[in-house]
Formats: sequence, C-alpha cells, structure tokens
Amino acid sequence: MAKLLEGKFVAEKIKQEIRAQVQGLKKPPVLVSVWVGDNPGAATYARSQAKTAEALGIVYKPFNLDQNITEDALIDFILKLNADKAVNGIIVQMPVPQHIDYQKICEFISPLKDVEGMHPANIGKLLFGRSRIVACTANAIMELLNSTGVDLYGKEVVIVGHSEIVGKPLMLLLLEKFATVTICHIGTSKVGKLEEHVRRAEILIVAVGQAGLIKGDWIKEGAIVVDVGINMVGDKIVGDVEFEVAQKRASYITPVPGGVGPLTVTVLMRNLVEATKAQQ
Repeated sequence: MAKLLEGKFVAEKIKQEIRAQVQGLKKPPVLVSVWVGDNPGAATYARSQAKTAEALGIVYKPFNLDQNITEDALIDFILKLNADKAVNGIIVQMPVPQHIDYQKICEFISPLKDVEGMHPANIGKLLFGRSRIVACTANAIMELLNSTGVDLYGKEVVIVGHSEIVGKPLMLLLLEKFATVTICHIGTSKVGKLEEHVRRAEILIVAVGQAGLIKGDWIKEGAIVVDVGINMVGDKIVGDVEFEVAQKRASYITPVPGGVGPLTVTVLMRNLVEATKAQQ
C-alpha cells in the first residue's frame, strides 16, 4: 500500500523558511492578485493565497476585475502594477474569459514581478537552469518528489499533460536532475500508446483534468504517482488516476485533494520572496 504524499507537511517546512526570510527583508513583500469575472475556482484560489500570505507576514492585495474588461484595459492595469514600486509580485489567476489571451497577458507582467514564472524571460532562464522563479505547480511537484528521498538520476519519468504551467516546465526541472523524461499528450492517447508509456514509469506525473484517465492497474509496482488533476464527479473531488487501485501498486501517491494543491500556494509565496529580494 502506497504512502500518501500530502502537500501540507512539505508546505509547513517551506513556510518556516519563508517566515524567516520575510523577517529579514526591509519591508514585507506585497503580492497583487488579479482575477477577471466571477469564476469560483479563481476566487477560491485567491482566498487560499490571502490566508497563506497573512500567516507568513506578506501583504496581499486582491483585485477582482469586471468580466467584460477588454484585453487592452487589463494590460494597462498590469503595466500600472509594474510601475508601482510598492508592488513586488503580480499574479493573474486562471481561468480568464475567452476574449483574453492569458499567455499574452503574462508577457506584459514584469519578469521581476512574475511570481508564477510564466514570463518568456523566466521560462528562458529555466531552460538554462538559471531561473530563481519557477512555475508554481511544477516546482511544488519537485518538492514532493524531493520529500520522498528518491534519486532522480536516470529514473524513468512519464509526464501526462504538456501544459505551459505543469508539463513543460516540469520536464526542464527533471532534466536538470538527469531524469529520463517522456511527455505524453492527446497525440499519445489518440495513437493508443498512453498505457504503454505509463506502465514503464518509475515516476508518473499526471496533469490533464480528466477523471479516471489513468487506470490503476497501469501503474508499475513501486512507482511514485503524483496526480495533479482536479475533477468533480458528483459531489466528490477526484484526480486523473484511479486512486484506489493505484494506491495498492505504487510506493507513494498524492491524495486528491491534499496532494499538490496545498504546496502550490506556498511555492508561490516563496517565489514572491525571491522576487522581492531581487528588487531590493
């Protein structure tokens, strides 16, 4: 039976480090959170950020903008935050309305204030292993893997999902550790090779958003499974992996909820402290 990889325990250790660093700064870091419209997911994430920030001595300023704000007006708002020396970090919550290009918006956030690590300059630094600001979910996954004590060198790692916020940056982080990385996506599934790749994974990370996509009996005996998926099935939140069966085969597995999620916000705050130190 697999051990549970619960993010809250890893997060608490990192929070202790963040508190100490915040106390050593000239002034408390200021994080501005922007979300557009009344999306409940974005609002929930923002509340979680506010609670964590308060506990760490970080100033949190939320801005909920109108659903119908134009892309240009949102960019103007971001540029004003860039110019405000009192603001140390900026995050634009996903999802944004369809008329707004999220990637384009990220390009207008100052790289020095980009606490999500989504600006092309920060992604470019990540490619060369020099970025201090790394995409939060990808970095949270690395922290979970580190907590197991596993040596990633040469490990067969399979990532299912090639998004800009998880799969792609995670691949670069794992390559820095000399893991052997395979990324699967919709093309892999359509040609019928997803199961084949998953079965050989010593470490499996799944971030798709499709309940039960990965069958529990595909999991290699002793594998580490990190399930990033968040799906509502009836009134229950489940991941992308069939948890009950997978737990019997894996050595470690993240619960959903309670795995990656609690750690992601903490990593965001650590990115903010890094950004603040660079600015000061």
